Amino acid sequence: MHPNQTRLENFYAAFKRLDADAMAACYAPDAQFDDPVFSLRGQEQVGGMWRMLCGATQAKGRDAWRLAVSGIAADASTGQAHWEADYRFSATGRMVHNVIDGRFEFNPAGLITRHQDSFDFWAWSRQALGTPGMLMGWTPFLRRKVRARAAGNLQTFLASRKR
Repeated sequence: MHPNQTRLENFYAAFKRLDADAMAACYAPDAQFDDPVFSLRGQEQVGGMWRMLCGATQAKGRDAWRLAVSGIAADASTGQAHWEADYRFSATGRMVHNVIDGRFEFNPAGLITRHQDSFDFWAWSRQALGTPGMLMGWTPFLRRKVRARAAGNLQTFLASRKR
């Protein structure tokens, strides 16, 4: 097994435990993360996102948290994984089953420099937001609104950690 595959195995094992600090340690200082909700630059933002999300799950939904990971593979420069998460969306209390494919790039030291997760935003929004997600989840308007709220929540979270 390539060391970068081991890195991904450790990343998802930490995620399963909701250990955001261990997850953040897998990223390079200049890491980039993108998914339908977040577009983040730098280890502070990326690690902050995982700390915020894991903290919310620990506080409001640990009983509902499930993570299944498959298809982890990596070589010297790239990697991939398929994961499915069941959780209670903290903003609405609604249950979500999200199906995600992750793509990764690594630096020579084996740290993640680029992480891109893809999932069906409309399927996610129907579950997480209910009727508004069902009616408007396919629109760029709702996607922008969700992205703006997530970015604001992350800014507030990061600012609170600096105090």
